Amino acid sequence: MRWYFIIHESLQSAYRTVILNKMRTFLSLLGVTIGIFSIVSVLTVLDSMKSNMKKSLESFGNDVLVVEKWPWAPEDGVEYAWWEYLNRPVVTQKEHRELKDRMKNMEAACFIAAITSDIEYLDNRAENLQVWGTSDEFEDIRSFSIAQGRFLSALEINSAKNTCIIGHDIATELFEGQSPLGQTIRIKGRKATVAGVFGKEGKSFIGGGSVDKVVLIPVGFLGTMADLNSDRTGPQVWTKPVAGVSIDQFKQELIQTMRSIRRVSPRSKSNFSINETSLMSGMIDQIFSVVNLAGGFIGIFAVLVGAFGIANIMFVSVKERTHIIGIQKALGAKSFYLILEVLNESVILSIIGGILGLLLIFIGTFIARANDFDIFMSFGNIITGLFISTTVGIIAGLMPAFTAARLDPVKAMASTF
Repeated sequence: MRWYFIIHESLQSAYRTVILNKMRTFLSLLGVTIGIFSIVSVLTVLDSMKSNMKKSLESFGNDVLVVEKWPWAPEDGVEYAWWEYLNRPVVTQKEHRELKDRMKNMEAACFIAAITSDIEYLDNRAENLQVWGTSDEFEDIRSFSIAQGRFLSALEINSAKNTCIIGHDIATELFEGQSPLGQTIRIKGRKATVAGVFGKEGKSFIGGGSVDKVVLIPVGFLGTMADLNSDRTGPQVWTKPVAGVSIDQFKQELIQTMRSIRRVSPRSKSNFSINETSLMSGMIDQIFSVVNLAGGFIGIFAVLVGAFGIANIMFVSVKERTHIIGIQKALGAKSFYLILEVLNESVILSIIGGILGLLLIFIGTFIARANDFDIFMSFGNIITGLFISTTVGIIAGLMPAFTAARLDPVKAMASTF
């Protein structure tokens, strides 16, 4: 009961000091708020970027292999030999068809190429949008939803019909609330009929991750606008193994089949790349482990500034109350009580500053989501912010607290600020 009374009284005294000294409280809160805002906002943005990137990759699944000219990362851990990759031929539709004919363990294979173009509807115009040309089996590899209308049929794709699926943002920008279904848009001067609208996916931190600003058309139709056998269209073949076949086994079969199709001699290097979405996910984890560490160091410096600010203000607080502390000690106040009083004031200030910093970040996430960026503050980051602010309060208050406890009561009562 005695301990409860001491803690309760010290908390009340600390609360009164915080309320009465508004300017000092404001300055203390400012440093901690900025510190917690800095470190937790960095963690929040990095966590959101990592989640967004992984979400974009998950739209393909972890069992998709992409055959193309350029590797996503240096092969076999060596230097990225761009000069060597530059001379490679791009993958072709003929190779795509041969892969489908020869591969025994392949469930689906999709040829895809892309260009950048302005899209027009009547007097409305959307600029610099991605136009993807696809073969059949696109829907078997890349997950998506259709918000309006339907997906392209195999007949439309194989006959290169001028039909298309448009992204959510394109439908909003060009049609302004009207139904786009059955309407005609223009892509590089060519007409295309809208058959459907993709469901909204939100902005992506990596290029090509979202279909919100994509127009999907049959690859044959795209071939009337651009050369499908050039670097400018970046042709790829997306492949997926049948159930029960491991990625490693499927990759080896895919490599051997492509080498056979291109008649690469046994002693020559492959003149193509096989990129794995699962490896990209692992690379993201490695990259962000380093980035998180760097962001943590940046945030720590900001928190240290707040800690020094609280410590300085607590020393001022002790100096101002030296006379009162002397009276308290003369009346029998124990050192433990005085330490608790100063520590409670420091921790209260630090926690309030931390909560304000978290509140600012929470408001920032709402603003970001209103602009279609999927940024969120996780429960773990909230706990981290509160833990750091509490720790800062304790550390910043220790020296001033022990200074107050060691004051000589006679000298303290005789002192003036």
